[in-house]
Amino acid sequence: MEQKTESSKAVLGRLLERHYQEALDEKAKGGLVAWATSISPQELLETMDIKVVYPENHAAAIGARKQAESFIEHSEGNGYSVDICSYARVNLGYMEIQESAAGNIPLPDLIFCCSNICNTVIKWYENIANELGIPMILFDMPFNHTYDVSDESTTYIRRQLEEAIKTLEALKGKKFDYDRLKEVMKISTETARSWKAATMLATAKPSPLNGFDLFNYMAMIVCMRGKQEGLDLFNLWKGELEEKARLGLGPWKDAEEQYRVMWDGIACWPYLSDTYKVLKKYGINMVTSTYPDSWTVIYDAGDLDSMARAYSSNYVNRNLDFGVDNIAKIVEDFSLDGIVYHSNRSCKFMDFRQFEVQRRVEARTGVPSVIFDGDQTDPRAFSLAQYEMRIQTLMEMMRERKEGGQ
Repeated sequence: MEQKTESSKAVLGRLLERHYQEALDEKAKGGLVAWATSISPQELLETMDIKVVYPENHAAAIGARKQAESFIEHSEGNGYSVDICSYARVNLGYMEIQESAAGNIPLPDLIFCCSNICNTVIKWYENIANELGIPMILFDMPFNHTYDVSDESTTYIRRQLEEAIKTLEALKGKKFDYDRLKEVMKISTETARSWKAATMLATAKPSPLNGFDLFNYMAMIVCMRGKQEGLDLFNLWKGELEEKARLGLGPWKDAEEQYRVMWDGIACWPYLSDTYKVLKKYGINMVTSTYPDSWTVIYDAGDLDSMARAYSSNYVNRNLDFGVDNIAKIVEDFSLDGIVYHSNRSCKFMDFRQFEVQRRVEARTGVPSVIFDGDQTDPRAFSLAQYEMRIQTLMEMMRERKEGGQ
């Protein structure tokens, strides 16, 4: 009898469970465990065989299991403001509680922080390092006020990579293996390309991808980009989506895709199911977001300058003109009918520019959009009624535009 191939979803769950268990096992035997930001040069840690966990991933999982509020309240009880990132408040609460429905992660021996996603992570991770009395490696990524990453920024970041390597050599008591780094970089780039190729399959009509699945696979592009298992997973997922597209299968078995939208911003993890069901009820499929490009970190293997430039190229770290061009291209590539902007209380920088991005994108593309208020993990900052009202408004605008032949 022919053995059934394991699905990518099953592989994803198994790998994520193993990822956390390996870190716990490493800590138990006295090895070095790092906590890292989600888009950091993990290639250096992989090369040195340092186990890594990602607090943002873990906080999101806690939020999805509707447990975030207890951790948030614990942090606020310790004096942390309601105005700081809810991922930070969940994580800082977990540091003391150390027990969650989303599984447990060991406390770190090293902090590995990269500021290309936001500035909050700097103080968040500094606090962890200070409270635990452990070293912190910080990659200061200058914001790209110019359209492209400058040569000066590339040189500045490359030197930080070189200094980080020296620090890791001292911590591990061994020399850095540059041949191994080149191999890890090659796998990381191939994985990023596979991730991007899989997500681009949602350009098909109907899309073979229910975009909320994107949020689930995102956990693996964060924590396994430099591992062969990560590459294998995304190749498997890509193959599944290619087959669905070939057969003309849409995102749902019991409904048809009527409207295609982009989701801008992080998911509302405590309300993931609710936000998804509201969209599906109106035949709206979230086919993509700005996330796929965020982890499409592509460079020349073995070239630290190329790596430095790639890590500074993250969408969040780029100027307004780049952001508008990026979303306008997504509108065209994915044949979008509308855009849903999540005004995330935790992401002040993104919120600050979101309204101007919305205005410019709509003026350029004509595609309607709505903004709703929420938060990535704090359930107190989200109203399901407000969200559904915004989606109803968007649906009416998209329907009128379609009926008008646009």
